[in-house]
Amino acid sequence: MQFNHYGGEAARLAADLANLTAPPHPHEWEPLLAARGVRERDLSDSEYASVWEWSRRLVGCFGPQGLEQRCLKVNVLLADASSRPYITLHDGGRPHLHYSAPGAGPGAHIRAVTAAGLAAVVCADGADRLGRCARGGCGLAFVDTSRSGRRVYCSVRCANNDAVARHRARHITR
Repeated sequence: MQFNHYGGEAARLAADLANLTAPPHPHEWEPLLAARGVRERDLSDSEYASVWEWSRRLVGCFGPQGLEQRCLKVNVLLADASSRPYITLHDGGRPHLHYSAPGAGPGAHIRAVTAAGLAAVVCADGADRLGRCARGGCGLAFVDTSRSGRRVYCSVRCANNDAVARHRARHITR
């Protein structure tokens, strides 16, 4: 899986945003965006609201669903992000893609990269890699970065908790 800003990392940002349960306070956006490599993090009030609304739309891209349904959802996001990829030479002159227009605000950039990141995962790595945790009561969105592509839990902690619960359930019924 390609973990650059526009591949896996952008899809992981989409999962992080989809997992938000309430609009973060403005100072809480900074570490979330910084952790996924978003450089322009100075959002205006309207951009905070826009990114929060976008995060609610990302939710439907994760979890079990048919390939056509997932592709349709990602295509809608790509269309609504209304971005046009272009090659840039900044950052030391090495050519790389940008997915938001030059001068676009951070909110537009976040929408463009998350939509492009989801599309990259679906096309290059497989639509089933956009999962939801199988542990009852969790359900967090995640990007499956495992070699086999068969991950069903958002974290090792959830996998272990579910295994312990299954073990206890088996021994209680004996």
